[in-house]
Amino acid sequence: MINKRYINIAAVSLLLLAGASCSEEYLNVPNDGQLTETNYYKNESEAFSGLVATYDVLRKNTGGFENMVTMMNAGSDDNYAGGGGETDGTGIQSFSNYTISQFTVPRSFWSDHYQGVFRANILLQKLPDVPMDAAKKDRFAAEAKSLRALYYFNLVRMFGNIPLLTAPVDPVAMYDVLQSTPQEVYAQIEKDLLEAIEDLPMSVASEERGRMTQGSARALLGKVYLTQGKKSEAAAQLAQVNGTPGGTSQYGYKLLSNFSDLWVTDNKFNTESIIEASHTNLSNAGWGNWGSGTDEGNSASVMVGPRGYTKITADAPDIPTGWSFSIFTEDLQAAMKSDPRYAATIFDMKALKAAGKADYTPGYKDTGFFLNKFLPTNADITDGAGDAVLNYRKNSYVIRLADTYLMEAEALGGNGPRAQALLDAVRARVGLAPVTVSMDAIKKERRLELAGEGHRFFDLVRWGDAARVLGPRGFVAGKNEVFPIPYQELQNTKLVQNPNY
Repeated sequence: MINKRYINIAAVSLLLLAGASCSEEYLNVPNDGQLTETNYYKNESEAFSGLVATYDVLRKNTGGFENMVTMMNAGSDDNYAGGGGETDGTGIQSFSNYTISQFTVPRSFWSDHYQGVFRANILLQKLPDVPMDAAKKDRFAAEAKSLRALYYFNLVRMFGNIPLLTAPVDPVAMYDVLQSTPQEVYAQIEKDLLEAIEDLPMSVASEERGRMTQGSARALLGKVYLTQGKKSEAAAQLAQVNGTPGGTSQYGYKLLSNFSDLWVTDNKFNTESIIEASHTNLSNAGWGNWGSGTDEGNSASVMVGPRGYTKITADAPDIPTGWSFSIFTEDLQAAMKSDPRYAATIFDMKALKAAGKADYTPGYKDTGFFLNKFLPTNADITDGAGDAVLNYRKNSYVIRLADTYLMEAEALGGNGPRAQALLDAVRARVGLAPVTVSMDAIKKERRLELAGEGHRFFDLVRWGDAARVLGPRGFVAGKNEVFPIPYQELQNTKLVQNPNY
């Protein structure tokens, strides 16, 4: 596990400066005496601090109010944004009802990922001159490339035509940067991952859990290929990740026998985890630094809980109150109601209230069906400093094995014995009988297996189903497949807004 305690505060300040977006606020120069990139990276320890800072952007998956999981859920057919009201988080609400514009899209989805890109770029530029073991240097570079690939993958899927930067750029020159085509960005992502795989380890020691491996880079590459429709390439990479369906792969990956164990707070970096965002209660986050990158709690945990939760009977769940975001739609609940994954996925507040076991305060677009996968218990509340609701320590999966099983089955065209075996393994894990493999069966299985994990919107776009499924929400084909570029990022630059925004 990448241990955040090793980050040098000055190094992080430096890297945040280097991780500039196109905006003026990032152009400030450091005070006299402060470390800069010209006098940092003198040894392995400082290079490792730079690597840790590059990993830190992974927290975007479930960290801060503007996190990937709750945002992408909001734009799917399975969740509403929820919250306390229609203006509770303008960005997430406007994505949920497809009124999103350059003025409402949360800027951090652009700037935070570019911070990760720029941190990787600086590390890759400096590493050749760092006096350290050559094999370690190659590994650090491979990790930086794989992380840069992941951040660019999120950026190109969210924003489409984006600047492609593979080296640090002078702040003034940022205003002259042009956008690249998605094809050019994907080509760089593929290049980074193919190069990284060669120098990443097959597995890591327990104290290094959370660092990128060959398996995690291959899984990401398979997803990148699949997103572009390169199905044979995707299937080849994912087959190496998955191994024999239901067995243990060459990288040690194996489906957990109990689906609900995936969501146990202390079951971090388990055999099903391929890329995982790490959270801790040790950063003592407070409202003053929430969402700044120095907070390390899982904000999705407090966001998805029911508001004003009150336990009435002794056998009611012992959970803290939350903010009622990412609530499930009635349609998803109906699709899952007889599925063995229901209880681990949906916190059925509606049933608890009807039984007189617990009560709550309905939020916006309330259905009574909450996202249980990230929901904390009262035992998870920290007794440390900071604000408790900002310091939940549950990790979240960026990619897990059931995801790659179903992606490989999809890449195989939804037919054939291996696709059947992959689908069967996902279903058998939860006690479901086999069904004949097909694209429709795979789509249904992904919806139920991965519900609430932030994948559904991207799946619908990849399948070409978004306009049909999300049309009633206001989705417009040729527009809403990507976000608008934030208004602030366009000012005084050569960037061009996405079509129809």
